[in-house]
Amino acid sequence: MATIDVVVFEIGGENYAFDIHLAREIVEMIPITPVPGAPPYIAGIINLRGEITNIIRIDGLLSLNSGKAIEDQKIIVLIPPENEGSGVGIIVDEVHSVNVVSEDDIEQMEENLSYDSNGFIKGIIKVNKGETKKEGLVIWLDMEKVLGDLIYNHQR
Repeated sequence: MATIDVVVFEIGGENYAFDIHLAREIVEMIPITPVPGAPPYIAGIINLRGEITNIIRIDGLLSLNSGKAIEDQKIIVLIPPENEGSGVGIIVDEVHSVNVVSEDDIEQMEENLSYDSNGFIKGIIKVNKGETKKEGLVIWLDMEKVLGDLIYNHQR
């Protein structure tokens, strides 16, 4: 049975996940320098050990409600795409866990159901109590598509 490793995080009281191989590290919130003229979903930039990292408000980009005050949030720093320049981090309310998910626990999204999210949803993960402290559903995001569209739209 095939499994997938995901990092589960929370935004506005809801759980989301993306493939763990995209995550480099999780950092506590640090001061973010705003970038003049940037779209509203760009929080700004940070200096992370000498590397300039772009910080994205994933809640703003995906039209989600944020739950916590910015100083209580976390940043998940993603592995930058090769030869694409600066690193990218996303702001989340909380990072819960890294889970190994069986493909049997993933419900694939039908095309017509995910149109509002621009195809950013790969599927829905059914979780058992203990993995995220509650039973329920985790929305599995296609973070590569989210970032790919972001970079593509920014260059146009």
